[in-house]
Amino acid sequence: MSPVRKSPTAPGRDAGPHEAPEPPASVVTGIVLRTRRGHSVRLQRRTLAVTAVLFAALVAVAGVTLTTGDFELTVGEVVQALLGNGSGAADFIVTTLRLPRLVTALCVGAALAVSGALLQSLTGNSLGSPDVVGFTNGSAVGALLVIILWHGSMTEIAVGALIGGLLTALAVHLLMVGRGLHGFRLVVTGIGVSALLLSVNSYLITRATWQEALEAQTWLIGSLGNRGWQHANAIGIAVLVLLPLAFGLSRRLAMVEMGDVTANALGVGVARTRTALLVVSVALAAFATAVTGPIWFIALAAPQLARKATRSPGPALLPTALMGALLLTVSDVLAQRLFAPALLPVGTATGTIGGLYLIWLLVSESRKSRA
Repeated sequence: MSPVRKSPTAPGRDAGPHEAPEPPASVVTGIVLRTRRGHSVRLQRRTLAVTAVLFAALVAVAGVTLTTGDFELTVGEVVQALLGNGSGAADFIVTTLRLPRLVTALCVGAALAVSGALLQSLTGNSLGSPDVVGFTNGSAVGALLVIILWHGSMTEIAVGALIGGLLTALAVHLLMVGRGLHGFRLVVTGIGVSALLLSVNSYLITRATWQEALEAQTWLIGSLGNRGWQHANAIGIAVLVLLPLAFGLSRRLAMVEMGDVTANALGVGVARTRTALLVVSVALAAFATAVTGPIWFIALAAPQLARKATRSPGPALLPTALMGALLLTVSDVLAQRLFAPALLPVGTATGTIGGLYLIWLLVSESRKSRA
């Protein structure tokens, strides 16, 4: 029989009869990066691996998007067109038709995914998505008002969508005063607000001319068709501004997930952090909606799929952004290729998949509540 080993309490001495043995030192997993100011960032190896896989998958899907279609191109022709040395036809197809659509899909998917991740973390509810709690429909109301009443430009539509989303968030917040942003109550309140806003959208369409109503209804489906550089630039600028803000606040978000008491003890201003994250979440969803119209499923599913893939206890925003971009880009490719020559909006594809996913999620949540 092997001898019993004593747990060390200090170097060079054993624990006394009345001393409790010290717990073993915690093992730090992953890679720790230290800045010059003394701050440290821990990167999990699994998160890095998942991020690399998602990025590689995005590159592959981007290659398929740029090379396939009614006019097929080789990888070499696409590279030459991207470098500005392609033939006239290849250059037009890549830089004028396919590349703006691809950039728009990547940016919109990333924006929606990060928006959903922030809101789900703030509410502590897997159903806390901007398209479920009404923020997307609020953005749609603001954009439709600009489209139908003022015939606004892309910039004006984006501003209208942002105002509509922020006003919807304010309305939901006022309805939840004193109850906090937690639990199933927020989802139920948001669903009610979303239904009300959906009826407002329908009313606005009835007051429009036939041509305006047709354009508005097409926009409400959610589509990446006919998206040019003005759309890609608009959502690209929004992503370049808002995603760094979200990434910068992600550490505070992880502390807020521990609870208000713990977050306050760690020096985090919970109220200010929640407000800032909510504004960033609404802004990301609003700008994405302004560019493509409401696109469902991405904000709901991408954060959860990224968390399951990385097994991260906190919000893994970079893998989440890549997951959202991948889901939307793949959905767009499938909608274009499987139903050709019919032009199927990507919102139809994501809405169908999202409906099935939402049913599965509701059943899973119901089973967990019974357990």
